[in-house]
Amino acid sequence: MEVSKKLLKEAQEVLTQTSRTFVIPISRLEGSLNHVVMAAYLCMRSIDEIEDHPILPKEDKIRLLRSVGKQILNTETPLSPLFSEWDDMLPEVTVRIDDWLLLIPSEITEKVRYFVSKMAFGMADWTERNWVVRTEEDLDDYTYYVAGLVGELLSTLWKWHDGIDTAKNLAVSFGRGLQAVNIIRNRSEDQERGVSFYPDGWTQERMIQYAKKQLSQADEYIASIQSKHIYEFCSIPLALAYGTLRVIENKQEKLKREEVIKIVDTIIR
Repeated sequence: MEVSKKLLKEAQEVLTQTSRTFVIPISRLEGSLNHVVMAAYLCMRSIDEIEDHPILPKEDKIRLLRSVGKQILNTETPLSPLFSEWDDMLPEVTVRIDDWLLLIPSEITEKVRYFVSKMAFGMADWTERNWVVRTEEDLDDYTYYVAGLVGELLSTLWKWHDGIDTAKNLAVSFGRGLQAVNIIRNRSEDQERGVSFYPDGWTQERMIQYAKKQLSQADEYIASIQSKHIYEFCSIPLALAYGTLRVIENKQEKLKREEVIKIVDTIIR
């Protein structure tokens, strides 16, 4: 499939605007794998922006997420008409989801759409539940739909492009671990908007323990990957997650830019 250079450039620009964690590792992938991983990330980010929207009413979020979840499975029907009512409210990454889907090779598009659909329905359900996390099982379920599915999708892409087999549970832990670190990092912001992803009675230390358990399984996940470029892709966000946890445990504000550069340089060497 011939990919428009203009569209590819625009996708790269939107990726840079929307992701700090994945922009570097995605940029290091080459050819069709670069295109499909970037497009899949932008599609998943597009629905994440609906779930996280600061002023979109809850009922509209649920309706829109379920509409996307249903319609994306039909390759003949564009998604853009679904957003017409909220065009002026939703970000570019969301309203241009049809463009990102164009970057995905036809032989893998059905599987990418399946995972985006599953995520959309899961996010709709959690929006309906007001993101109330009471137990570890709730936390597992929430982190599965918003991040564990990303791990599953990536493993599907590794198999498609490089013939790499990875364990599904470890792929889920890869995504879940990164999300757990995000939850810890963003706790104050979440509390300000009246949301907490910490199960009842959990301390900061207990949540860090949960994150470390997931990240240790993510270590197992990447250890099974023989492809250098895919290994680097997975290693960079994982190393940044460990670095972020270290900063939090040391009561520092955040990873400094020079620390991020050092972590990335260590991996790509």
